[in-house]
Amino acid sequence: MMFEHNHQVYTAREIVQHYRQLRQLQPAEQTILDLLCNEWSHMKMLDVGIGGGRTTQYFSRVVKEYVGIDYSENMVTACQNRFPASSQLRVELGDARNLSQFQDNSFDFILFSFNGIDVVSHLDRLRVLQEVSRVGKSGGYFFFSSHSLQGLEREFKWQNQISLNLLKTYVNMIMFALLRFFNRSISLKQIKHSEYEIIQDESHNFRLKQYYIRPQEQLNQLKANFENIRMYSWKSGLEITTQQELSDNSDMWLYYLCKIK
Repeated sequence: MMFEHNHQVYTAREIVQHYRQLRQLQPAEQTILDLLCNEWSHMKMLDVGIGGGRTTQYFSRVVKEYVGIDYSENMVTACQNRFPASSQLRVELGDARNLSQFQDNSFDFILFSFNGIDVVSHLDRLRVLQEVSRVGKSGGYFFFSSHSLQGLEREFKWQNQISLNLLKTYVNMIMFALLRFFNRSISLKQIKHSEYEIIQDESHNFRLKQYYIRPQEQLNQLKANFENIRMYSWKSGLEITTQQELSDNSDMWLYYLCKIK
């Protein structure tokens, strides 16, 4: 079987094998797991885009009820084999753009990790946010990661690829050349003045296009349906609390924790 993703085609085996090997939580995910430690036992959770079950193995153990969904039938099958269904856990096929199998106000916590929201179009991204708001309970949480256009600016400058380590410099320059080659129509000036861009990045060897957004624009997208929005560094897992910290941040993606209105 073949799997089509943003007009790129991969074998189902390649996709499943890639995501099944991912095991660890990212720093920001661990931060939230610890932050809400007193609330998990009362929560019904929706985990969107579970892939090979990287987050399932951690969150399903602590929540009252866990529902995981993925767009890929092969991923769902792999997760169902790894995590047998129970009264507390189930995994099923689902599309974040259309969560019609779930009623309004169904979940206390919704997770969309690993920049899964970045692989759909701009309009579909807004649909995802609307669907999350609909199926999430008022006062519940939405936690997700997304590529940062601010961080990408640094990657578009060849000067930032230079290191005292010659081997690292060599590798960096190769990746820089590939990034610019696959995004020939996009200039650094364009990135500096854009709120978001669709970038063909190194994911799956530059075969995948992804959505990169400025943090402030991401806040603007969220404010209609979400509040009390907090940002976390992907690298450190620490909350970004000041404008200066945000301006200095060069992470390639950020995590956002928000309350559903």
